[in-house]
Amino acid sequence: MSTATAVRVTGIEKSFKQTHVLRGVDFEIAAGSILALLGSNGAGKTTLIRILSTLLKADNGTATVHGFDVAEQPGDVRQAISLTGQFAAVDEVLTGRENLILVAKLRHLKRPAAIADELLARFSLTEAGKRKASTYSGGMRRRLDIAMSLIGDPPIIFLDEPTTGLDPEGRNEVWQTVKQLAGRGTTVLLTTQYLDEAEQLADRIAILHKGTIIQHGTLAELTKLLPPAKKEYVEKQPSLEDVFLALIGDTGKELS
Repeated sequence: MSTATAVRVTGIEKSFKQTHVLRGVDFEIAAGSILALLGSNGAGKTTLIRILSTLLKADNGTATVHGFDVAEQPGDVRQAISLTGQFAAVDEVLTGRENLILVAKLRHLKRPAAIADELLARFSLTEAGKRKASTYSGGMRRRLDIAMSLIGDPPIIFLDEPTTGLDPEGRNEVWQTVKQLAGRGTTVLLTTQYLDEAEQLADRIAILHKGTIIQHGTLAELTKLLPPAKKEYVEKQPSLEDVFLALIGDTGKELS
């Protein structure tokens, strides 16, 4: 993991009419690491991703991505990132291979077929490459979507709730893909409302609640925020779920 900063967010605010969605968000992401932005529905995760990917302008604050200011240098930011939304943006009429070739051609890259074959192999989709995407499982479709987003080798990828609607097997497939991305040096900003997803994937976790980051750190650092475990018959260390619910003051167990 590099010590360079890939993403820096300072005092970002955003409102929609009278609704204050982001109220001064601050965090940084080290290059080559995974940051999980954890929060309930409506916490402002997708709004923040849209600002960082230049799809939306902040009301106040600054943000840099790969050294480029998102407000002043949007074209440079777009060249440095890839964005994968909550739902896979694949063309189900085309095969998996054809989807990849199409994106490579749209980006005016040389040898689009070779690029497609390399990514199919990388994401364990070679055998499915000749099948229409409409026949893919949820996990396969999401893996194809991520593969498409990586054409051109962007150094930073934003994954906005990438496992929404997937079954456990599909979620595990996506988790393995994200780990592989970070292992190859890609910086990942992952938004999620799933506590186990943040535990499994993130180098650091930032908890977004009511438009602001209320805590951030490694999993070990966050679990230390709660009182030490009591020794009874079994010593139980606090989980990320315990930390999250204690911080936001919620007594329920579901995030959504």
